[in-house]
Amino acid sequence: MTASQIIIEPVVTEKSNHLKEKKKYVFRVDMRANKFQITQALRELFNVHCLECRVLIVKSKPKRVRYKKGYTATWKKAIVTLPQNETISVFEGA
Repeated sequence: MTASQIIIEPVVTEKSNHLKEKKKYVFRVDMRANKFQITQALRELFNVHCLECRVLIVKSKPKRVRYKKGYTATWKKAIVTLPQNETISVFEGA
């Protein structure tokens, strides 16, 4: 997998904006990627060095559209901690 296939998109929510102040950034990543692949992909894409990478799987939730029941998709989330002198420009422009 290439770096652009591993890192799908940044997650921009209120909680991730609060974490950004602590130099923690949240990304949606590929389900097959592990911590080492995620840190290497961030180094290639954004030229940053990760201190810590935490990975979790966001479970699906039941949803309903009119009278049909369904579920949202399950996805993998990575929370990455950076050193104090480094930032990711994707989050700064948002």
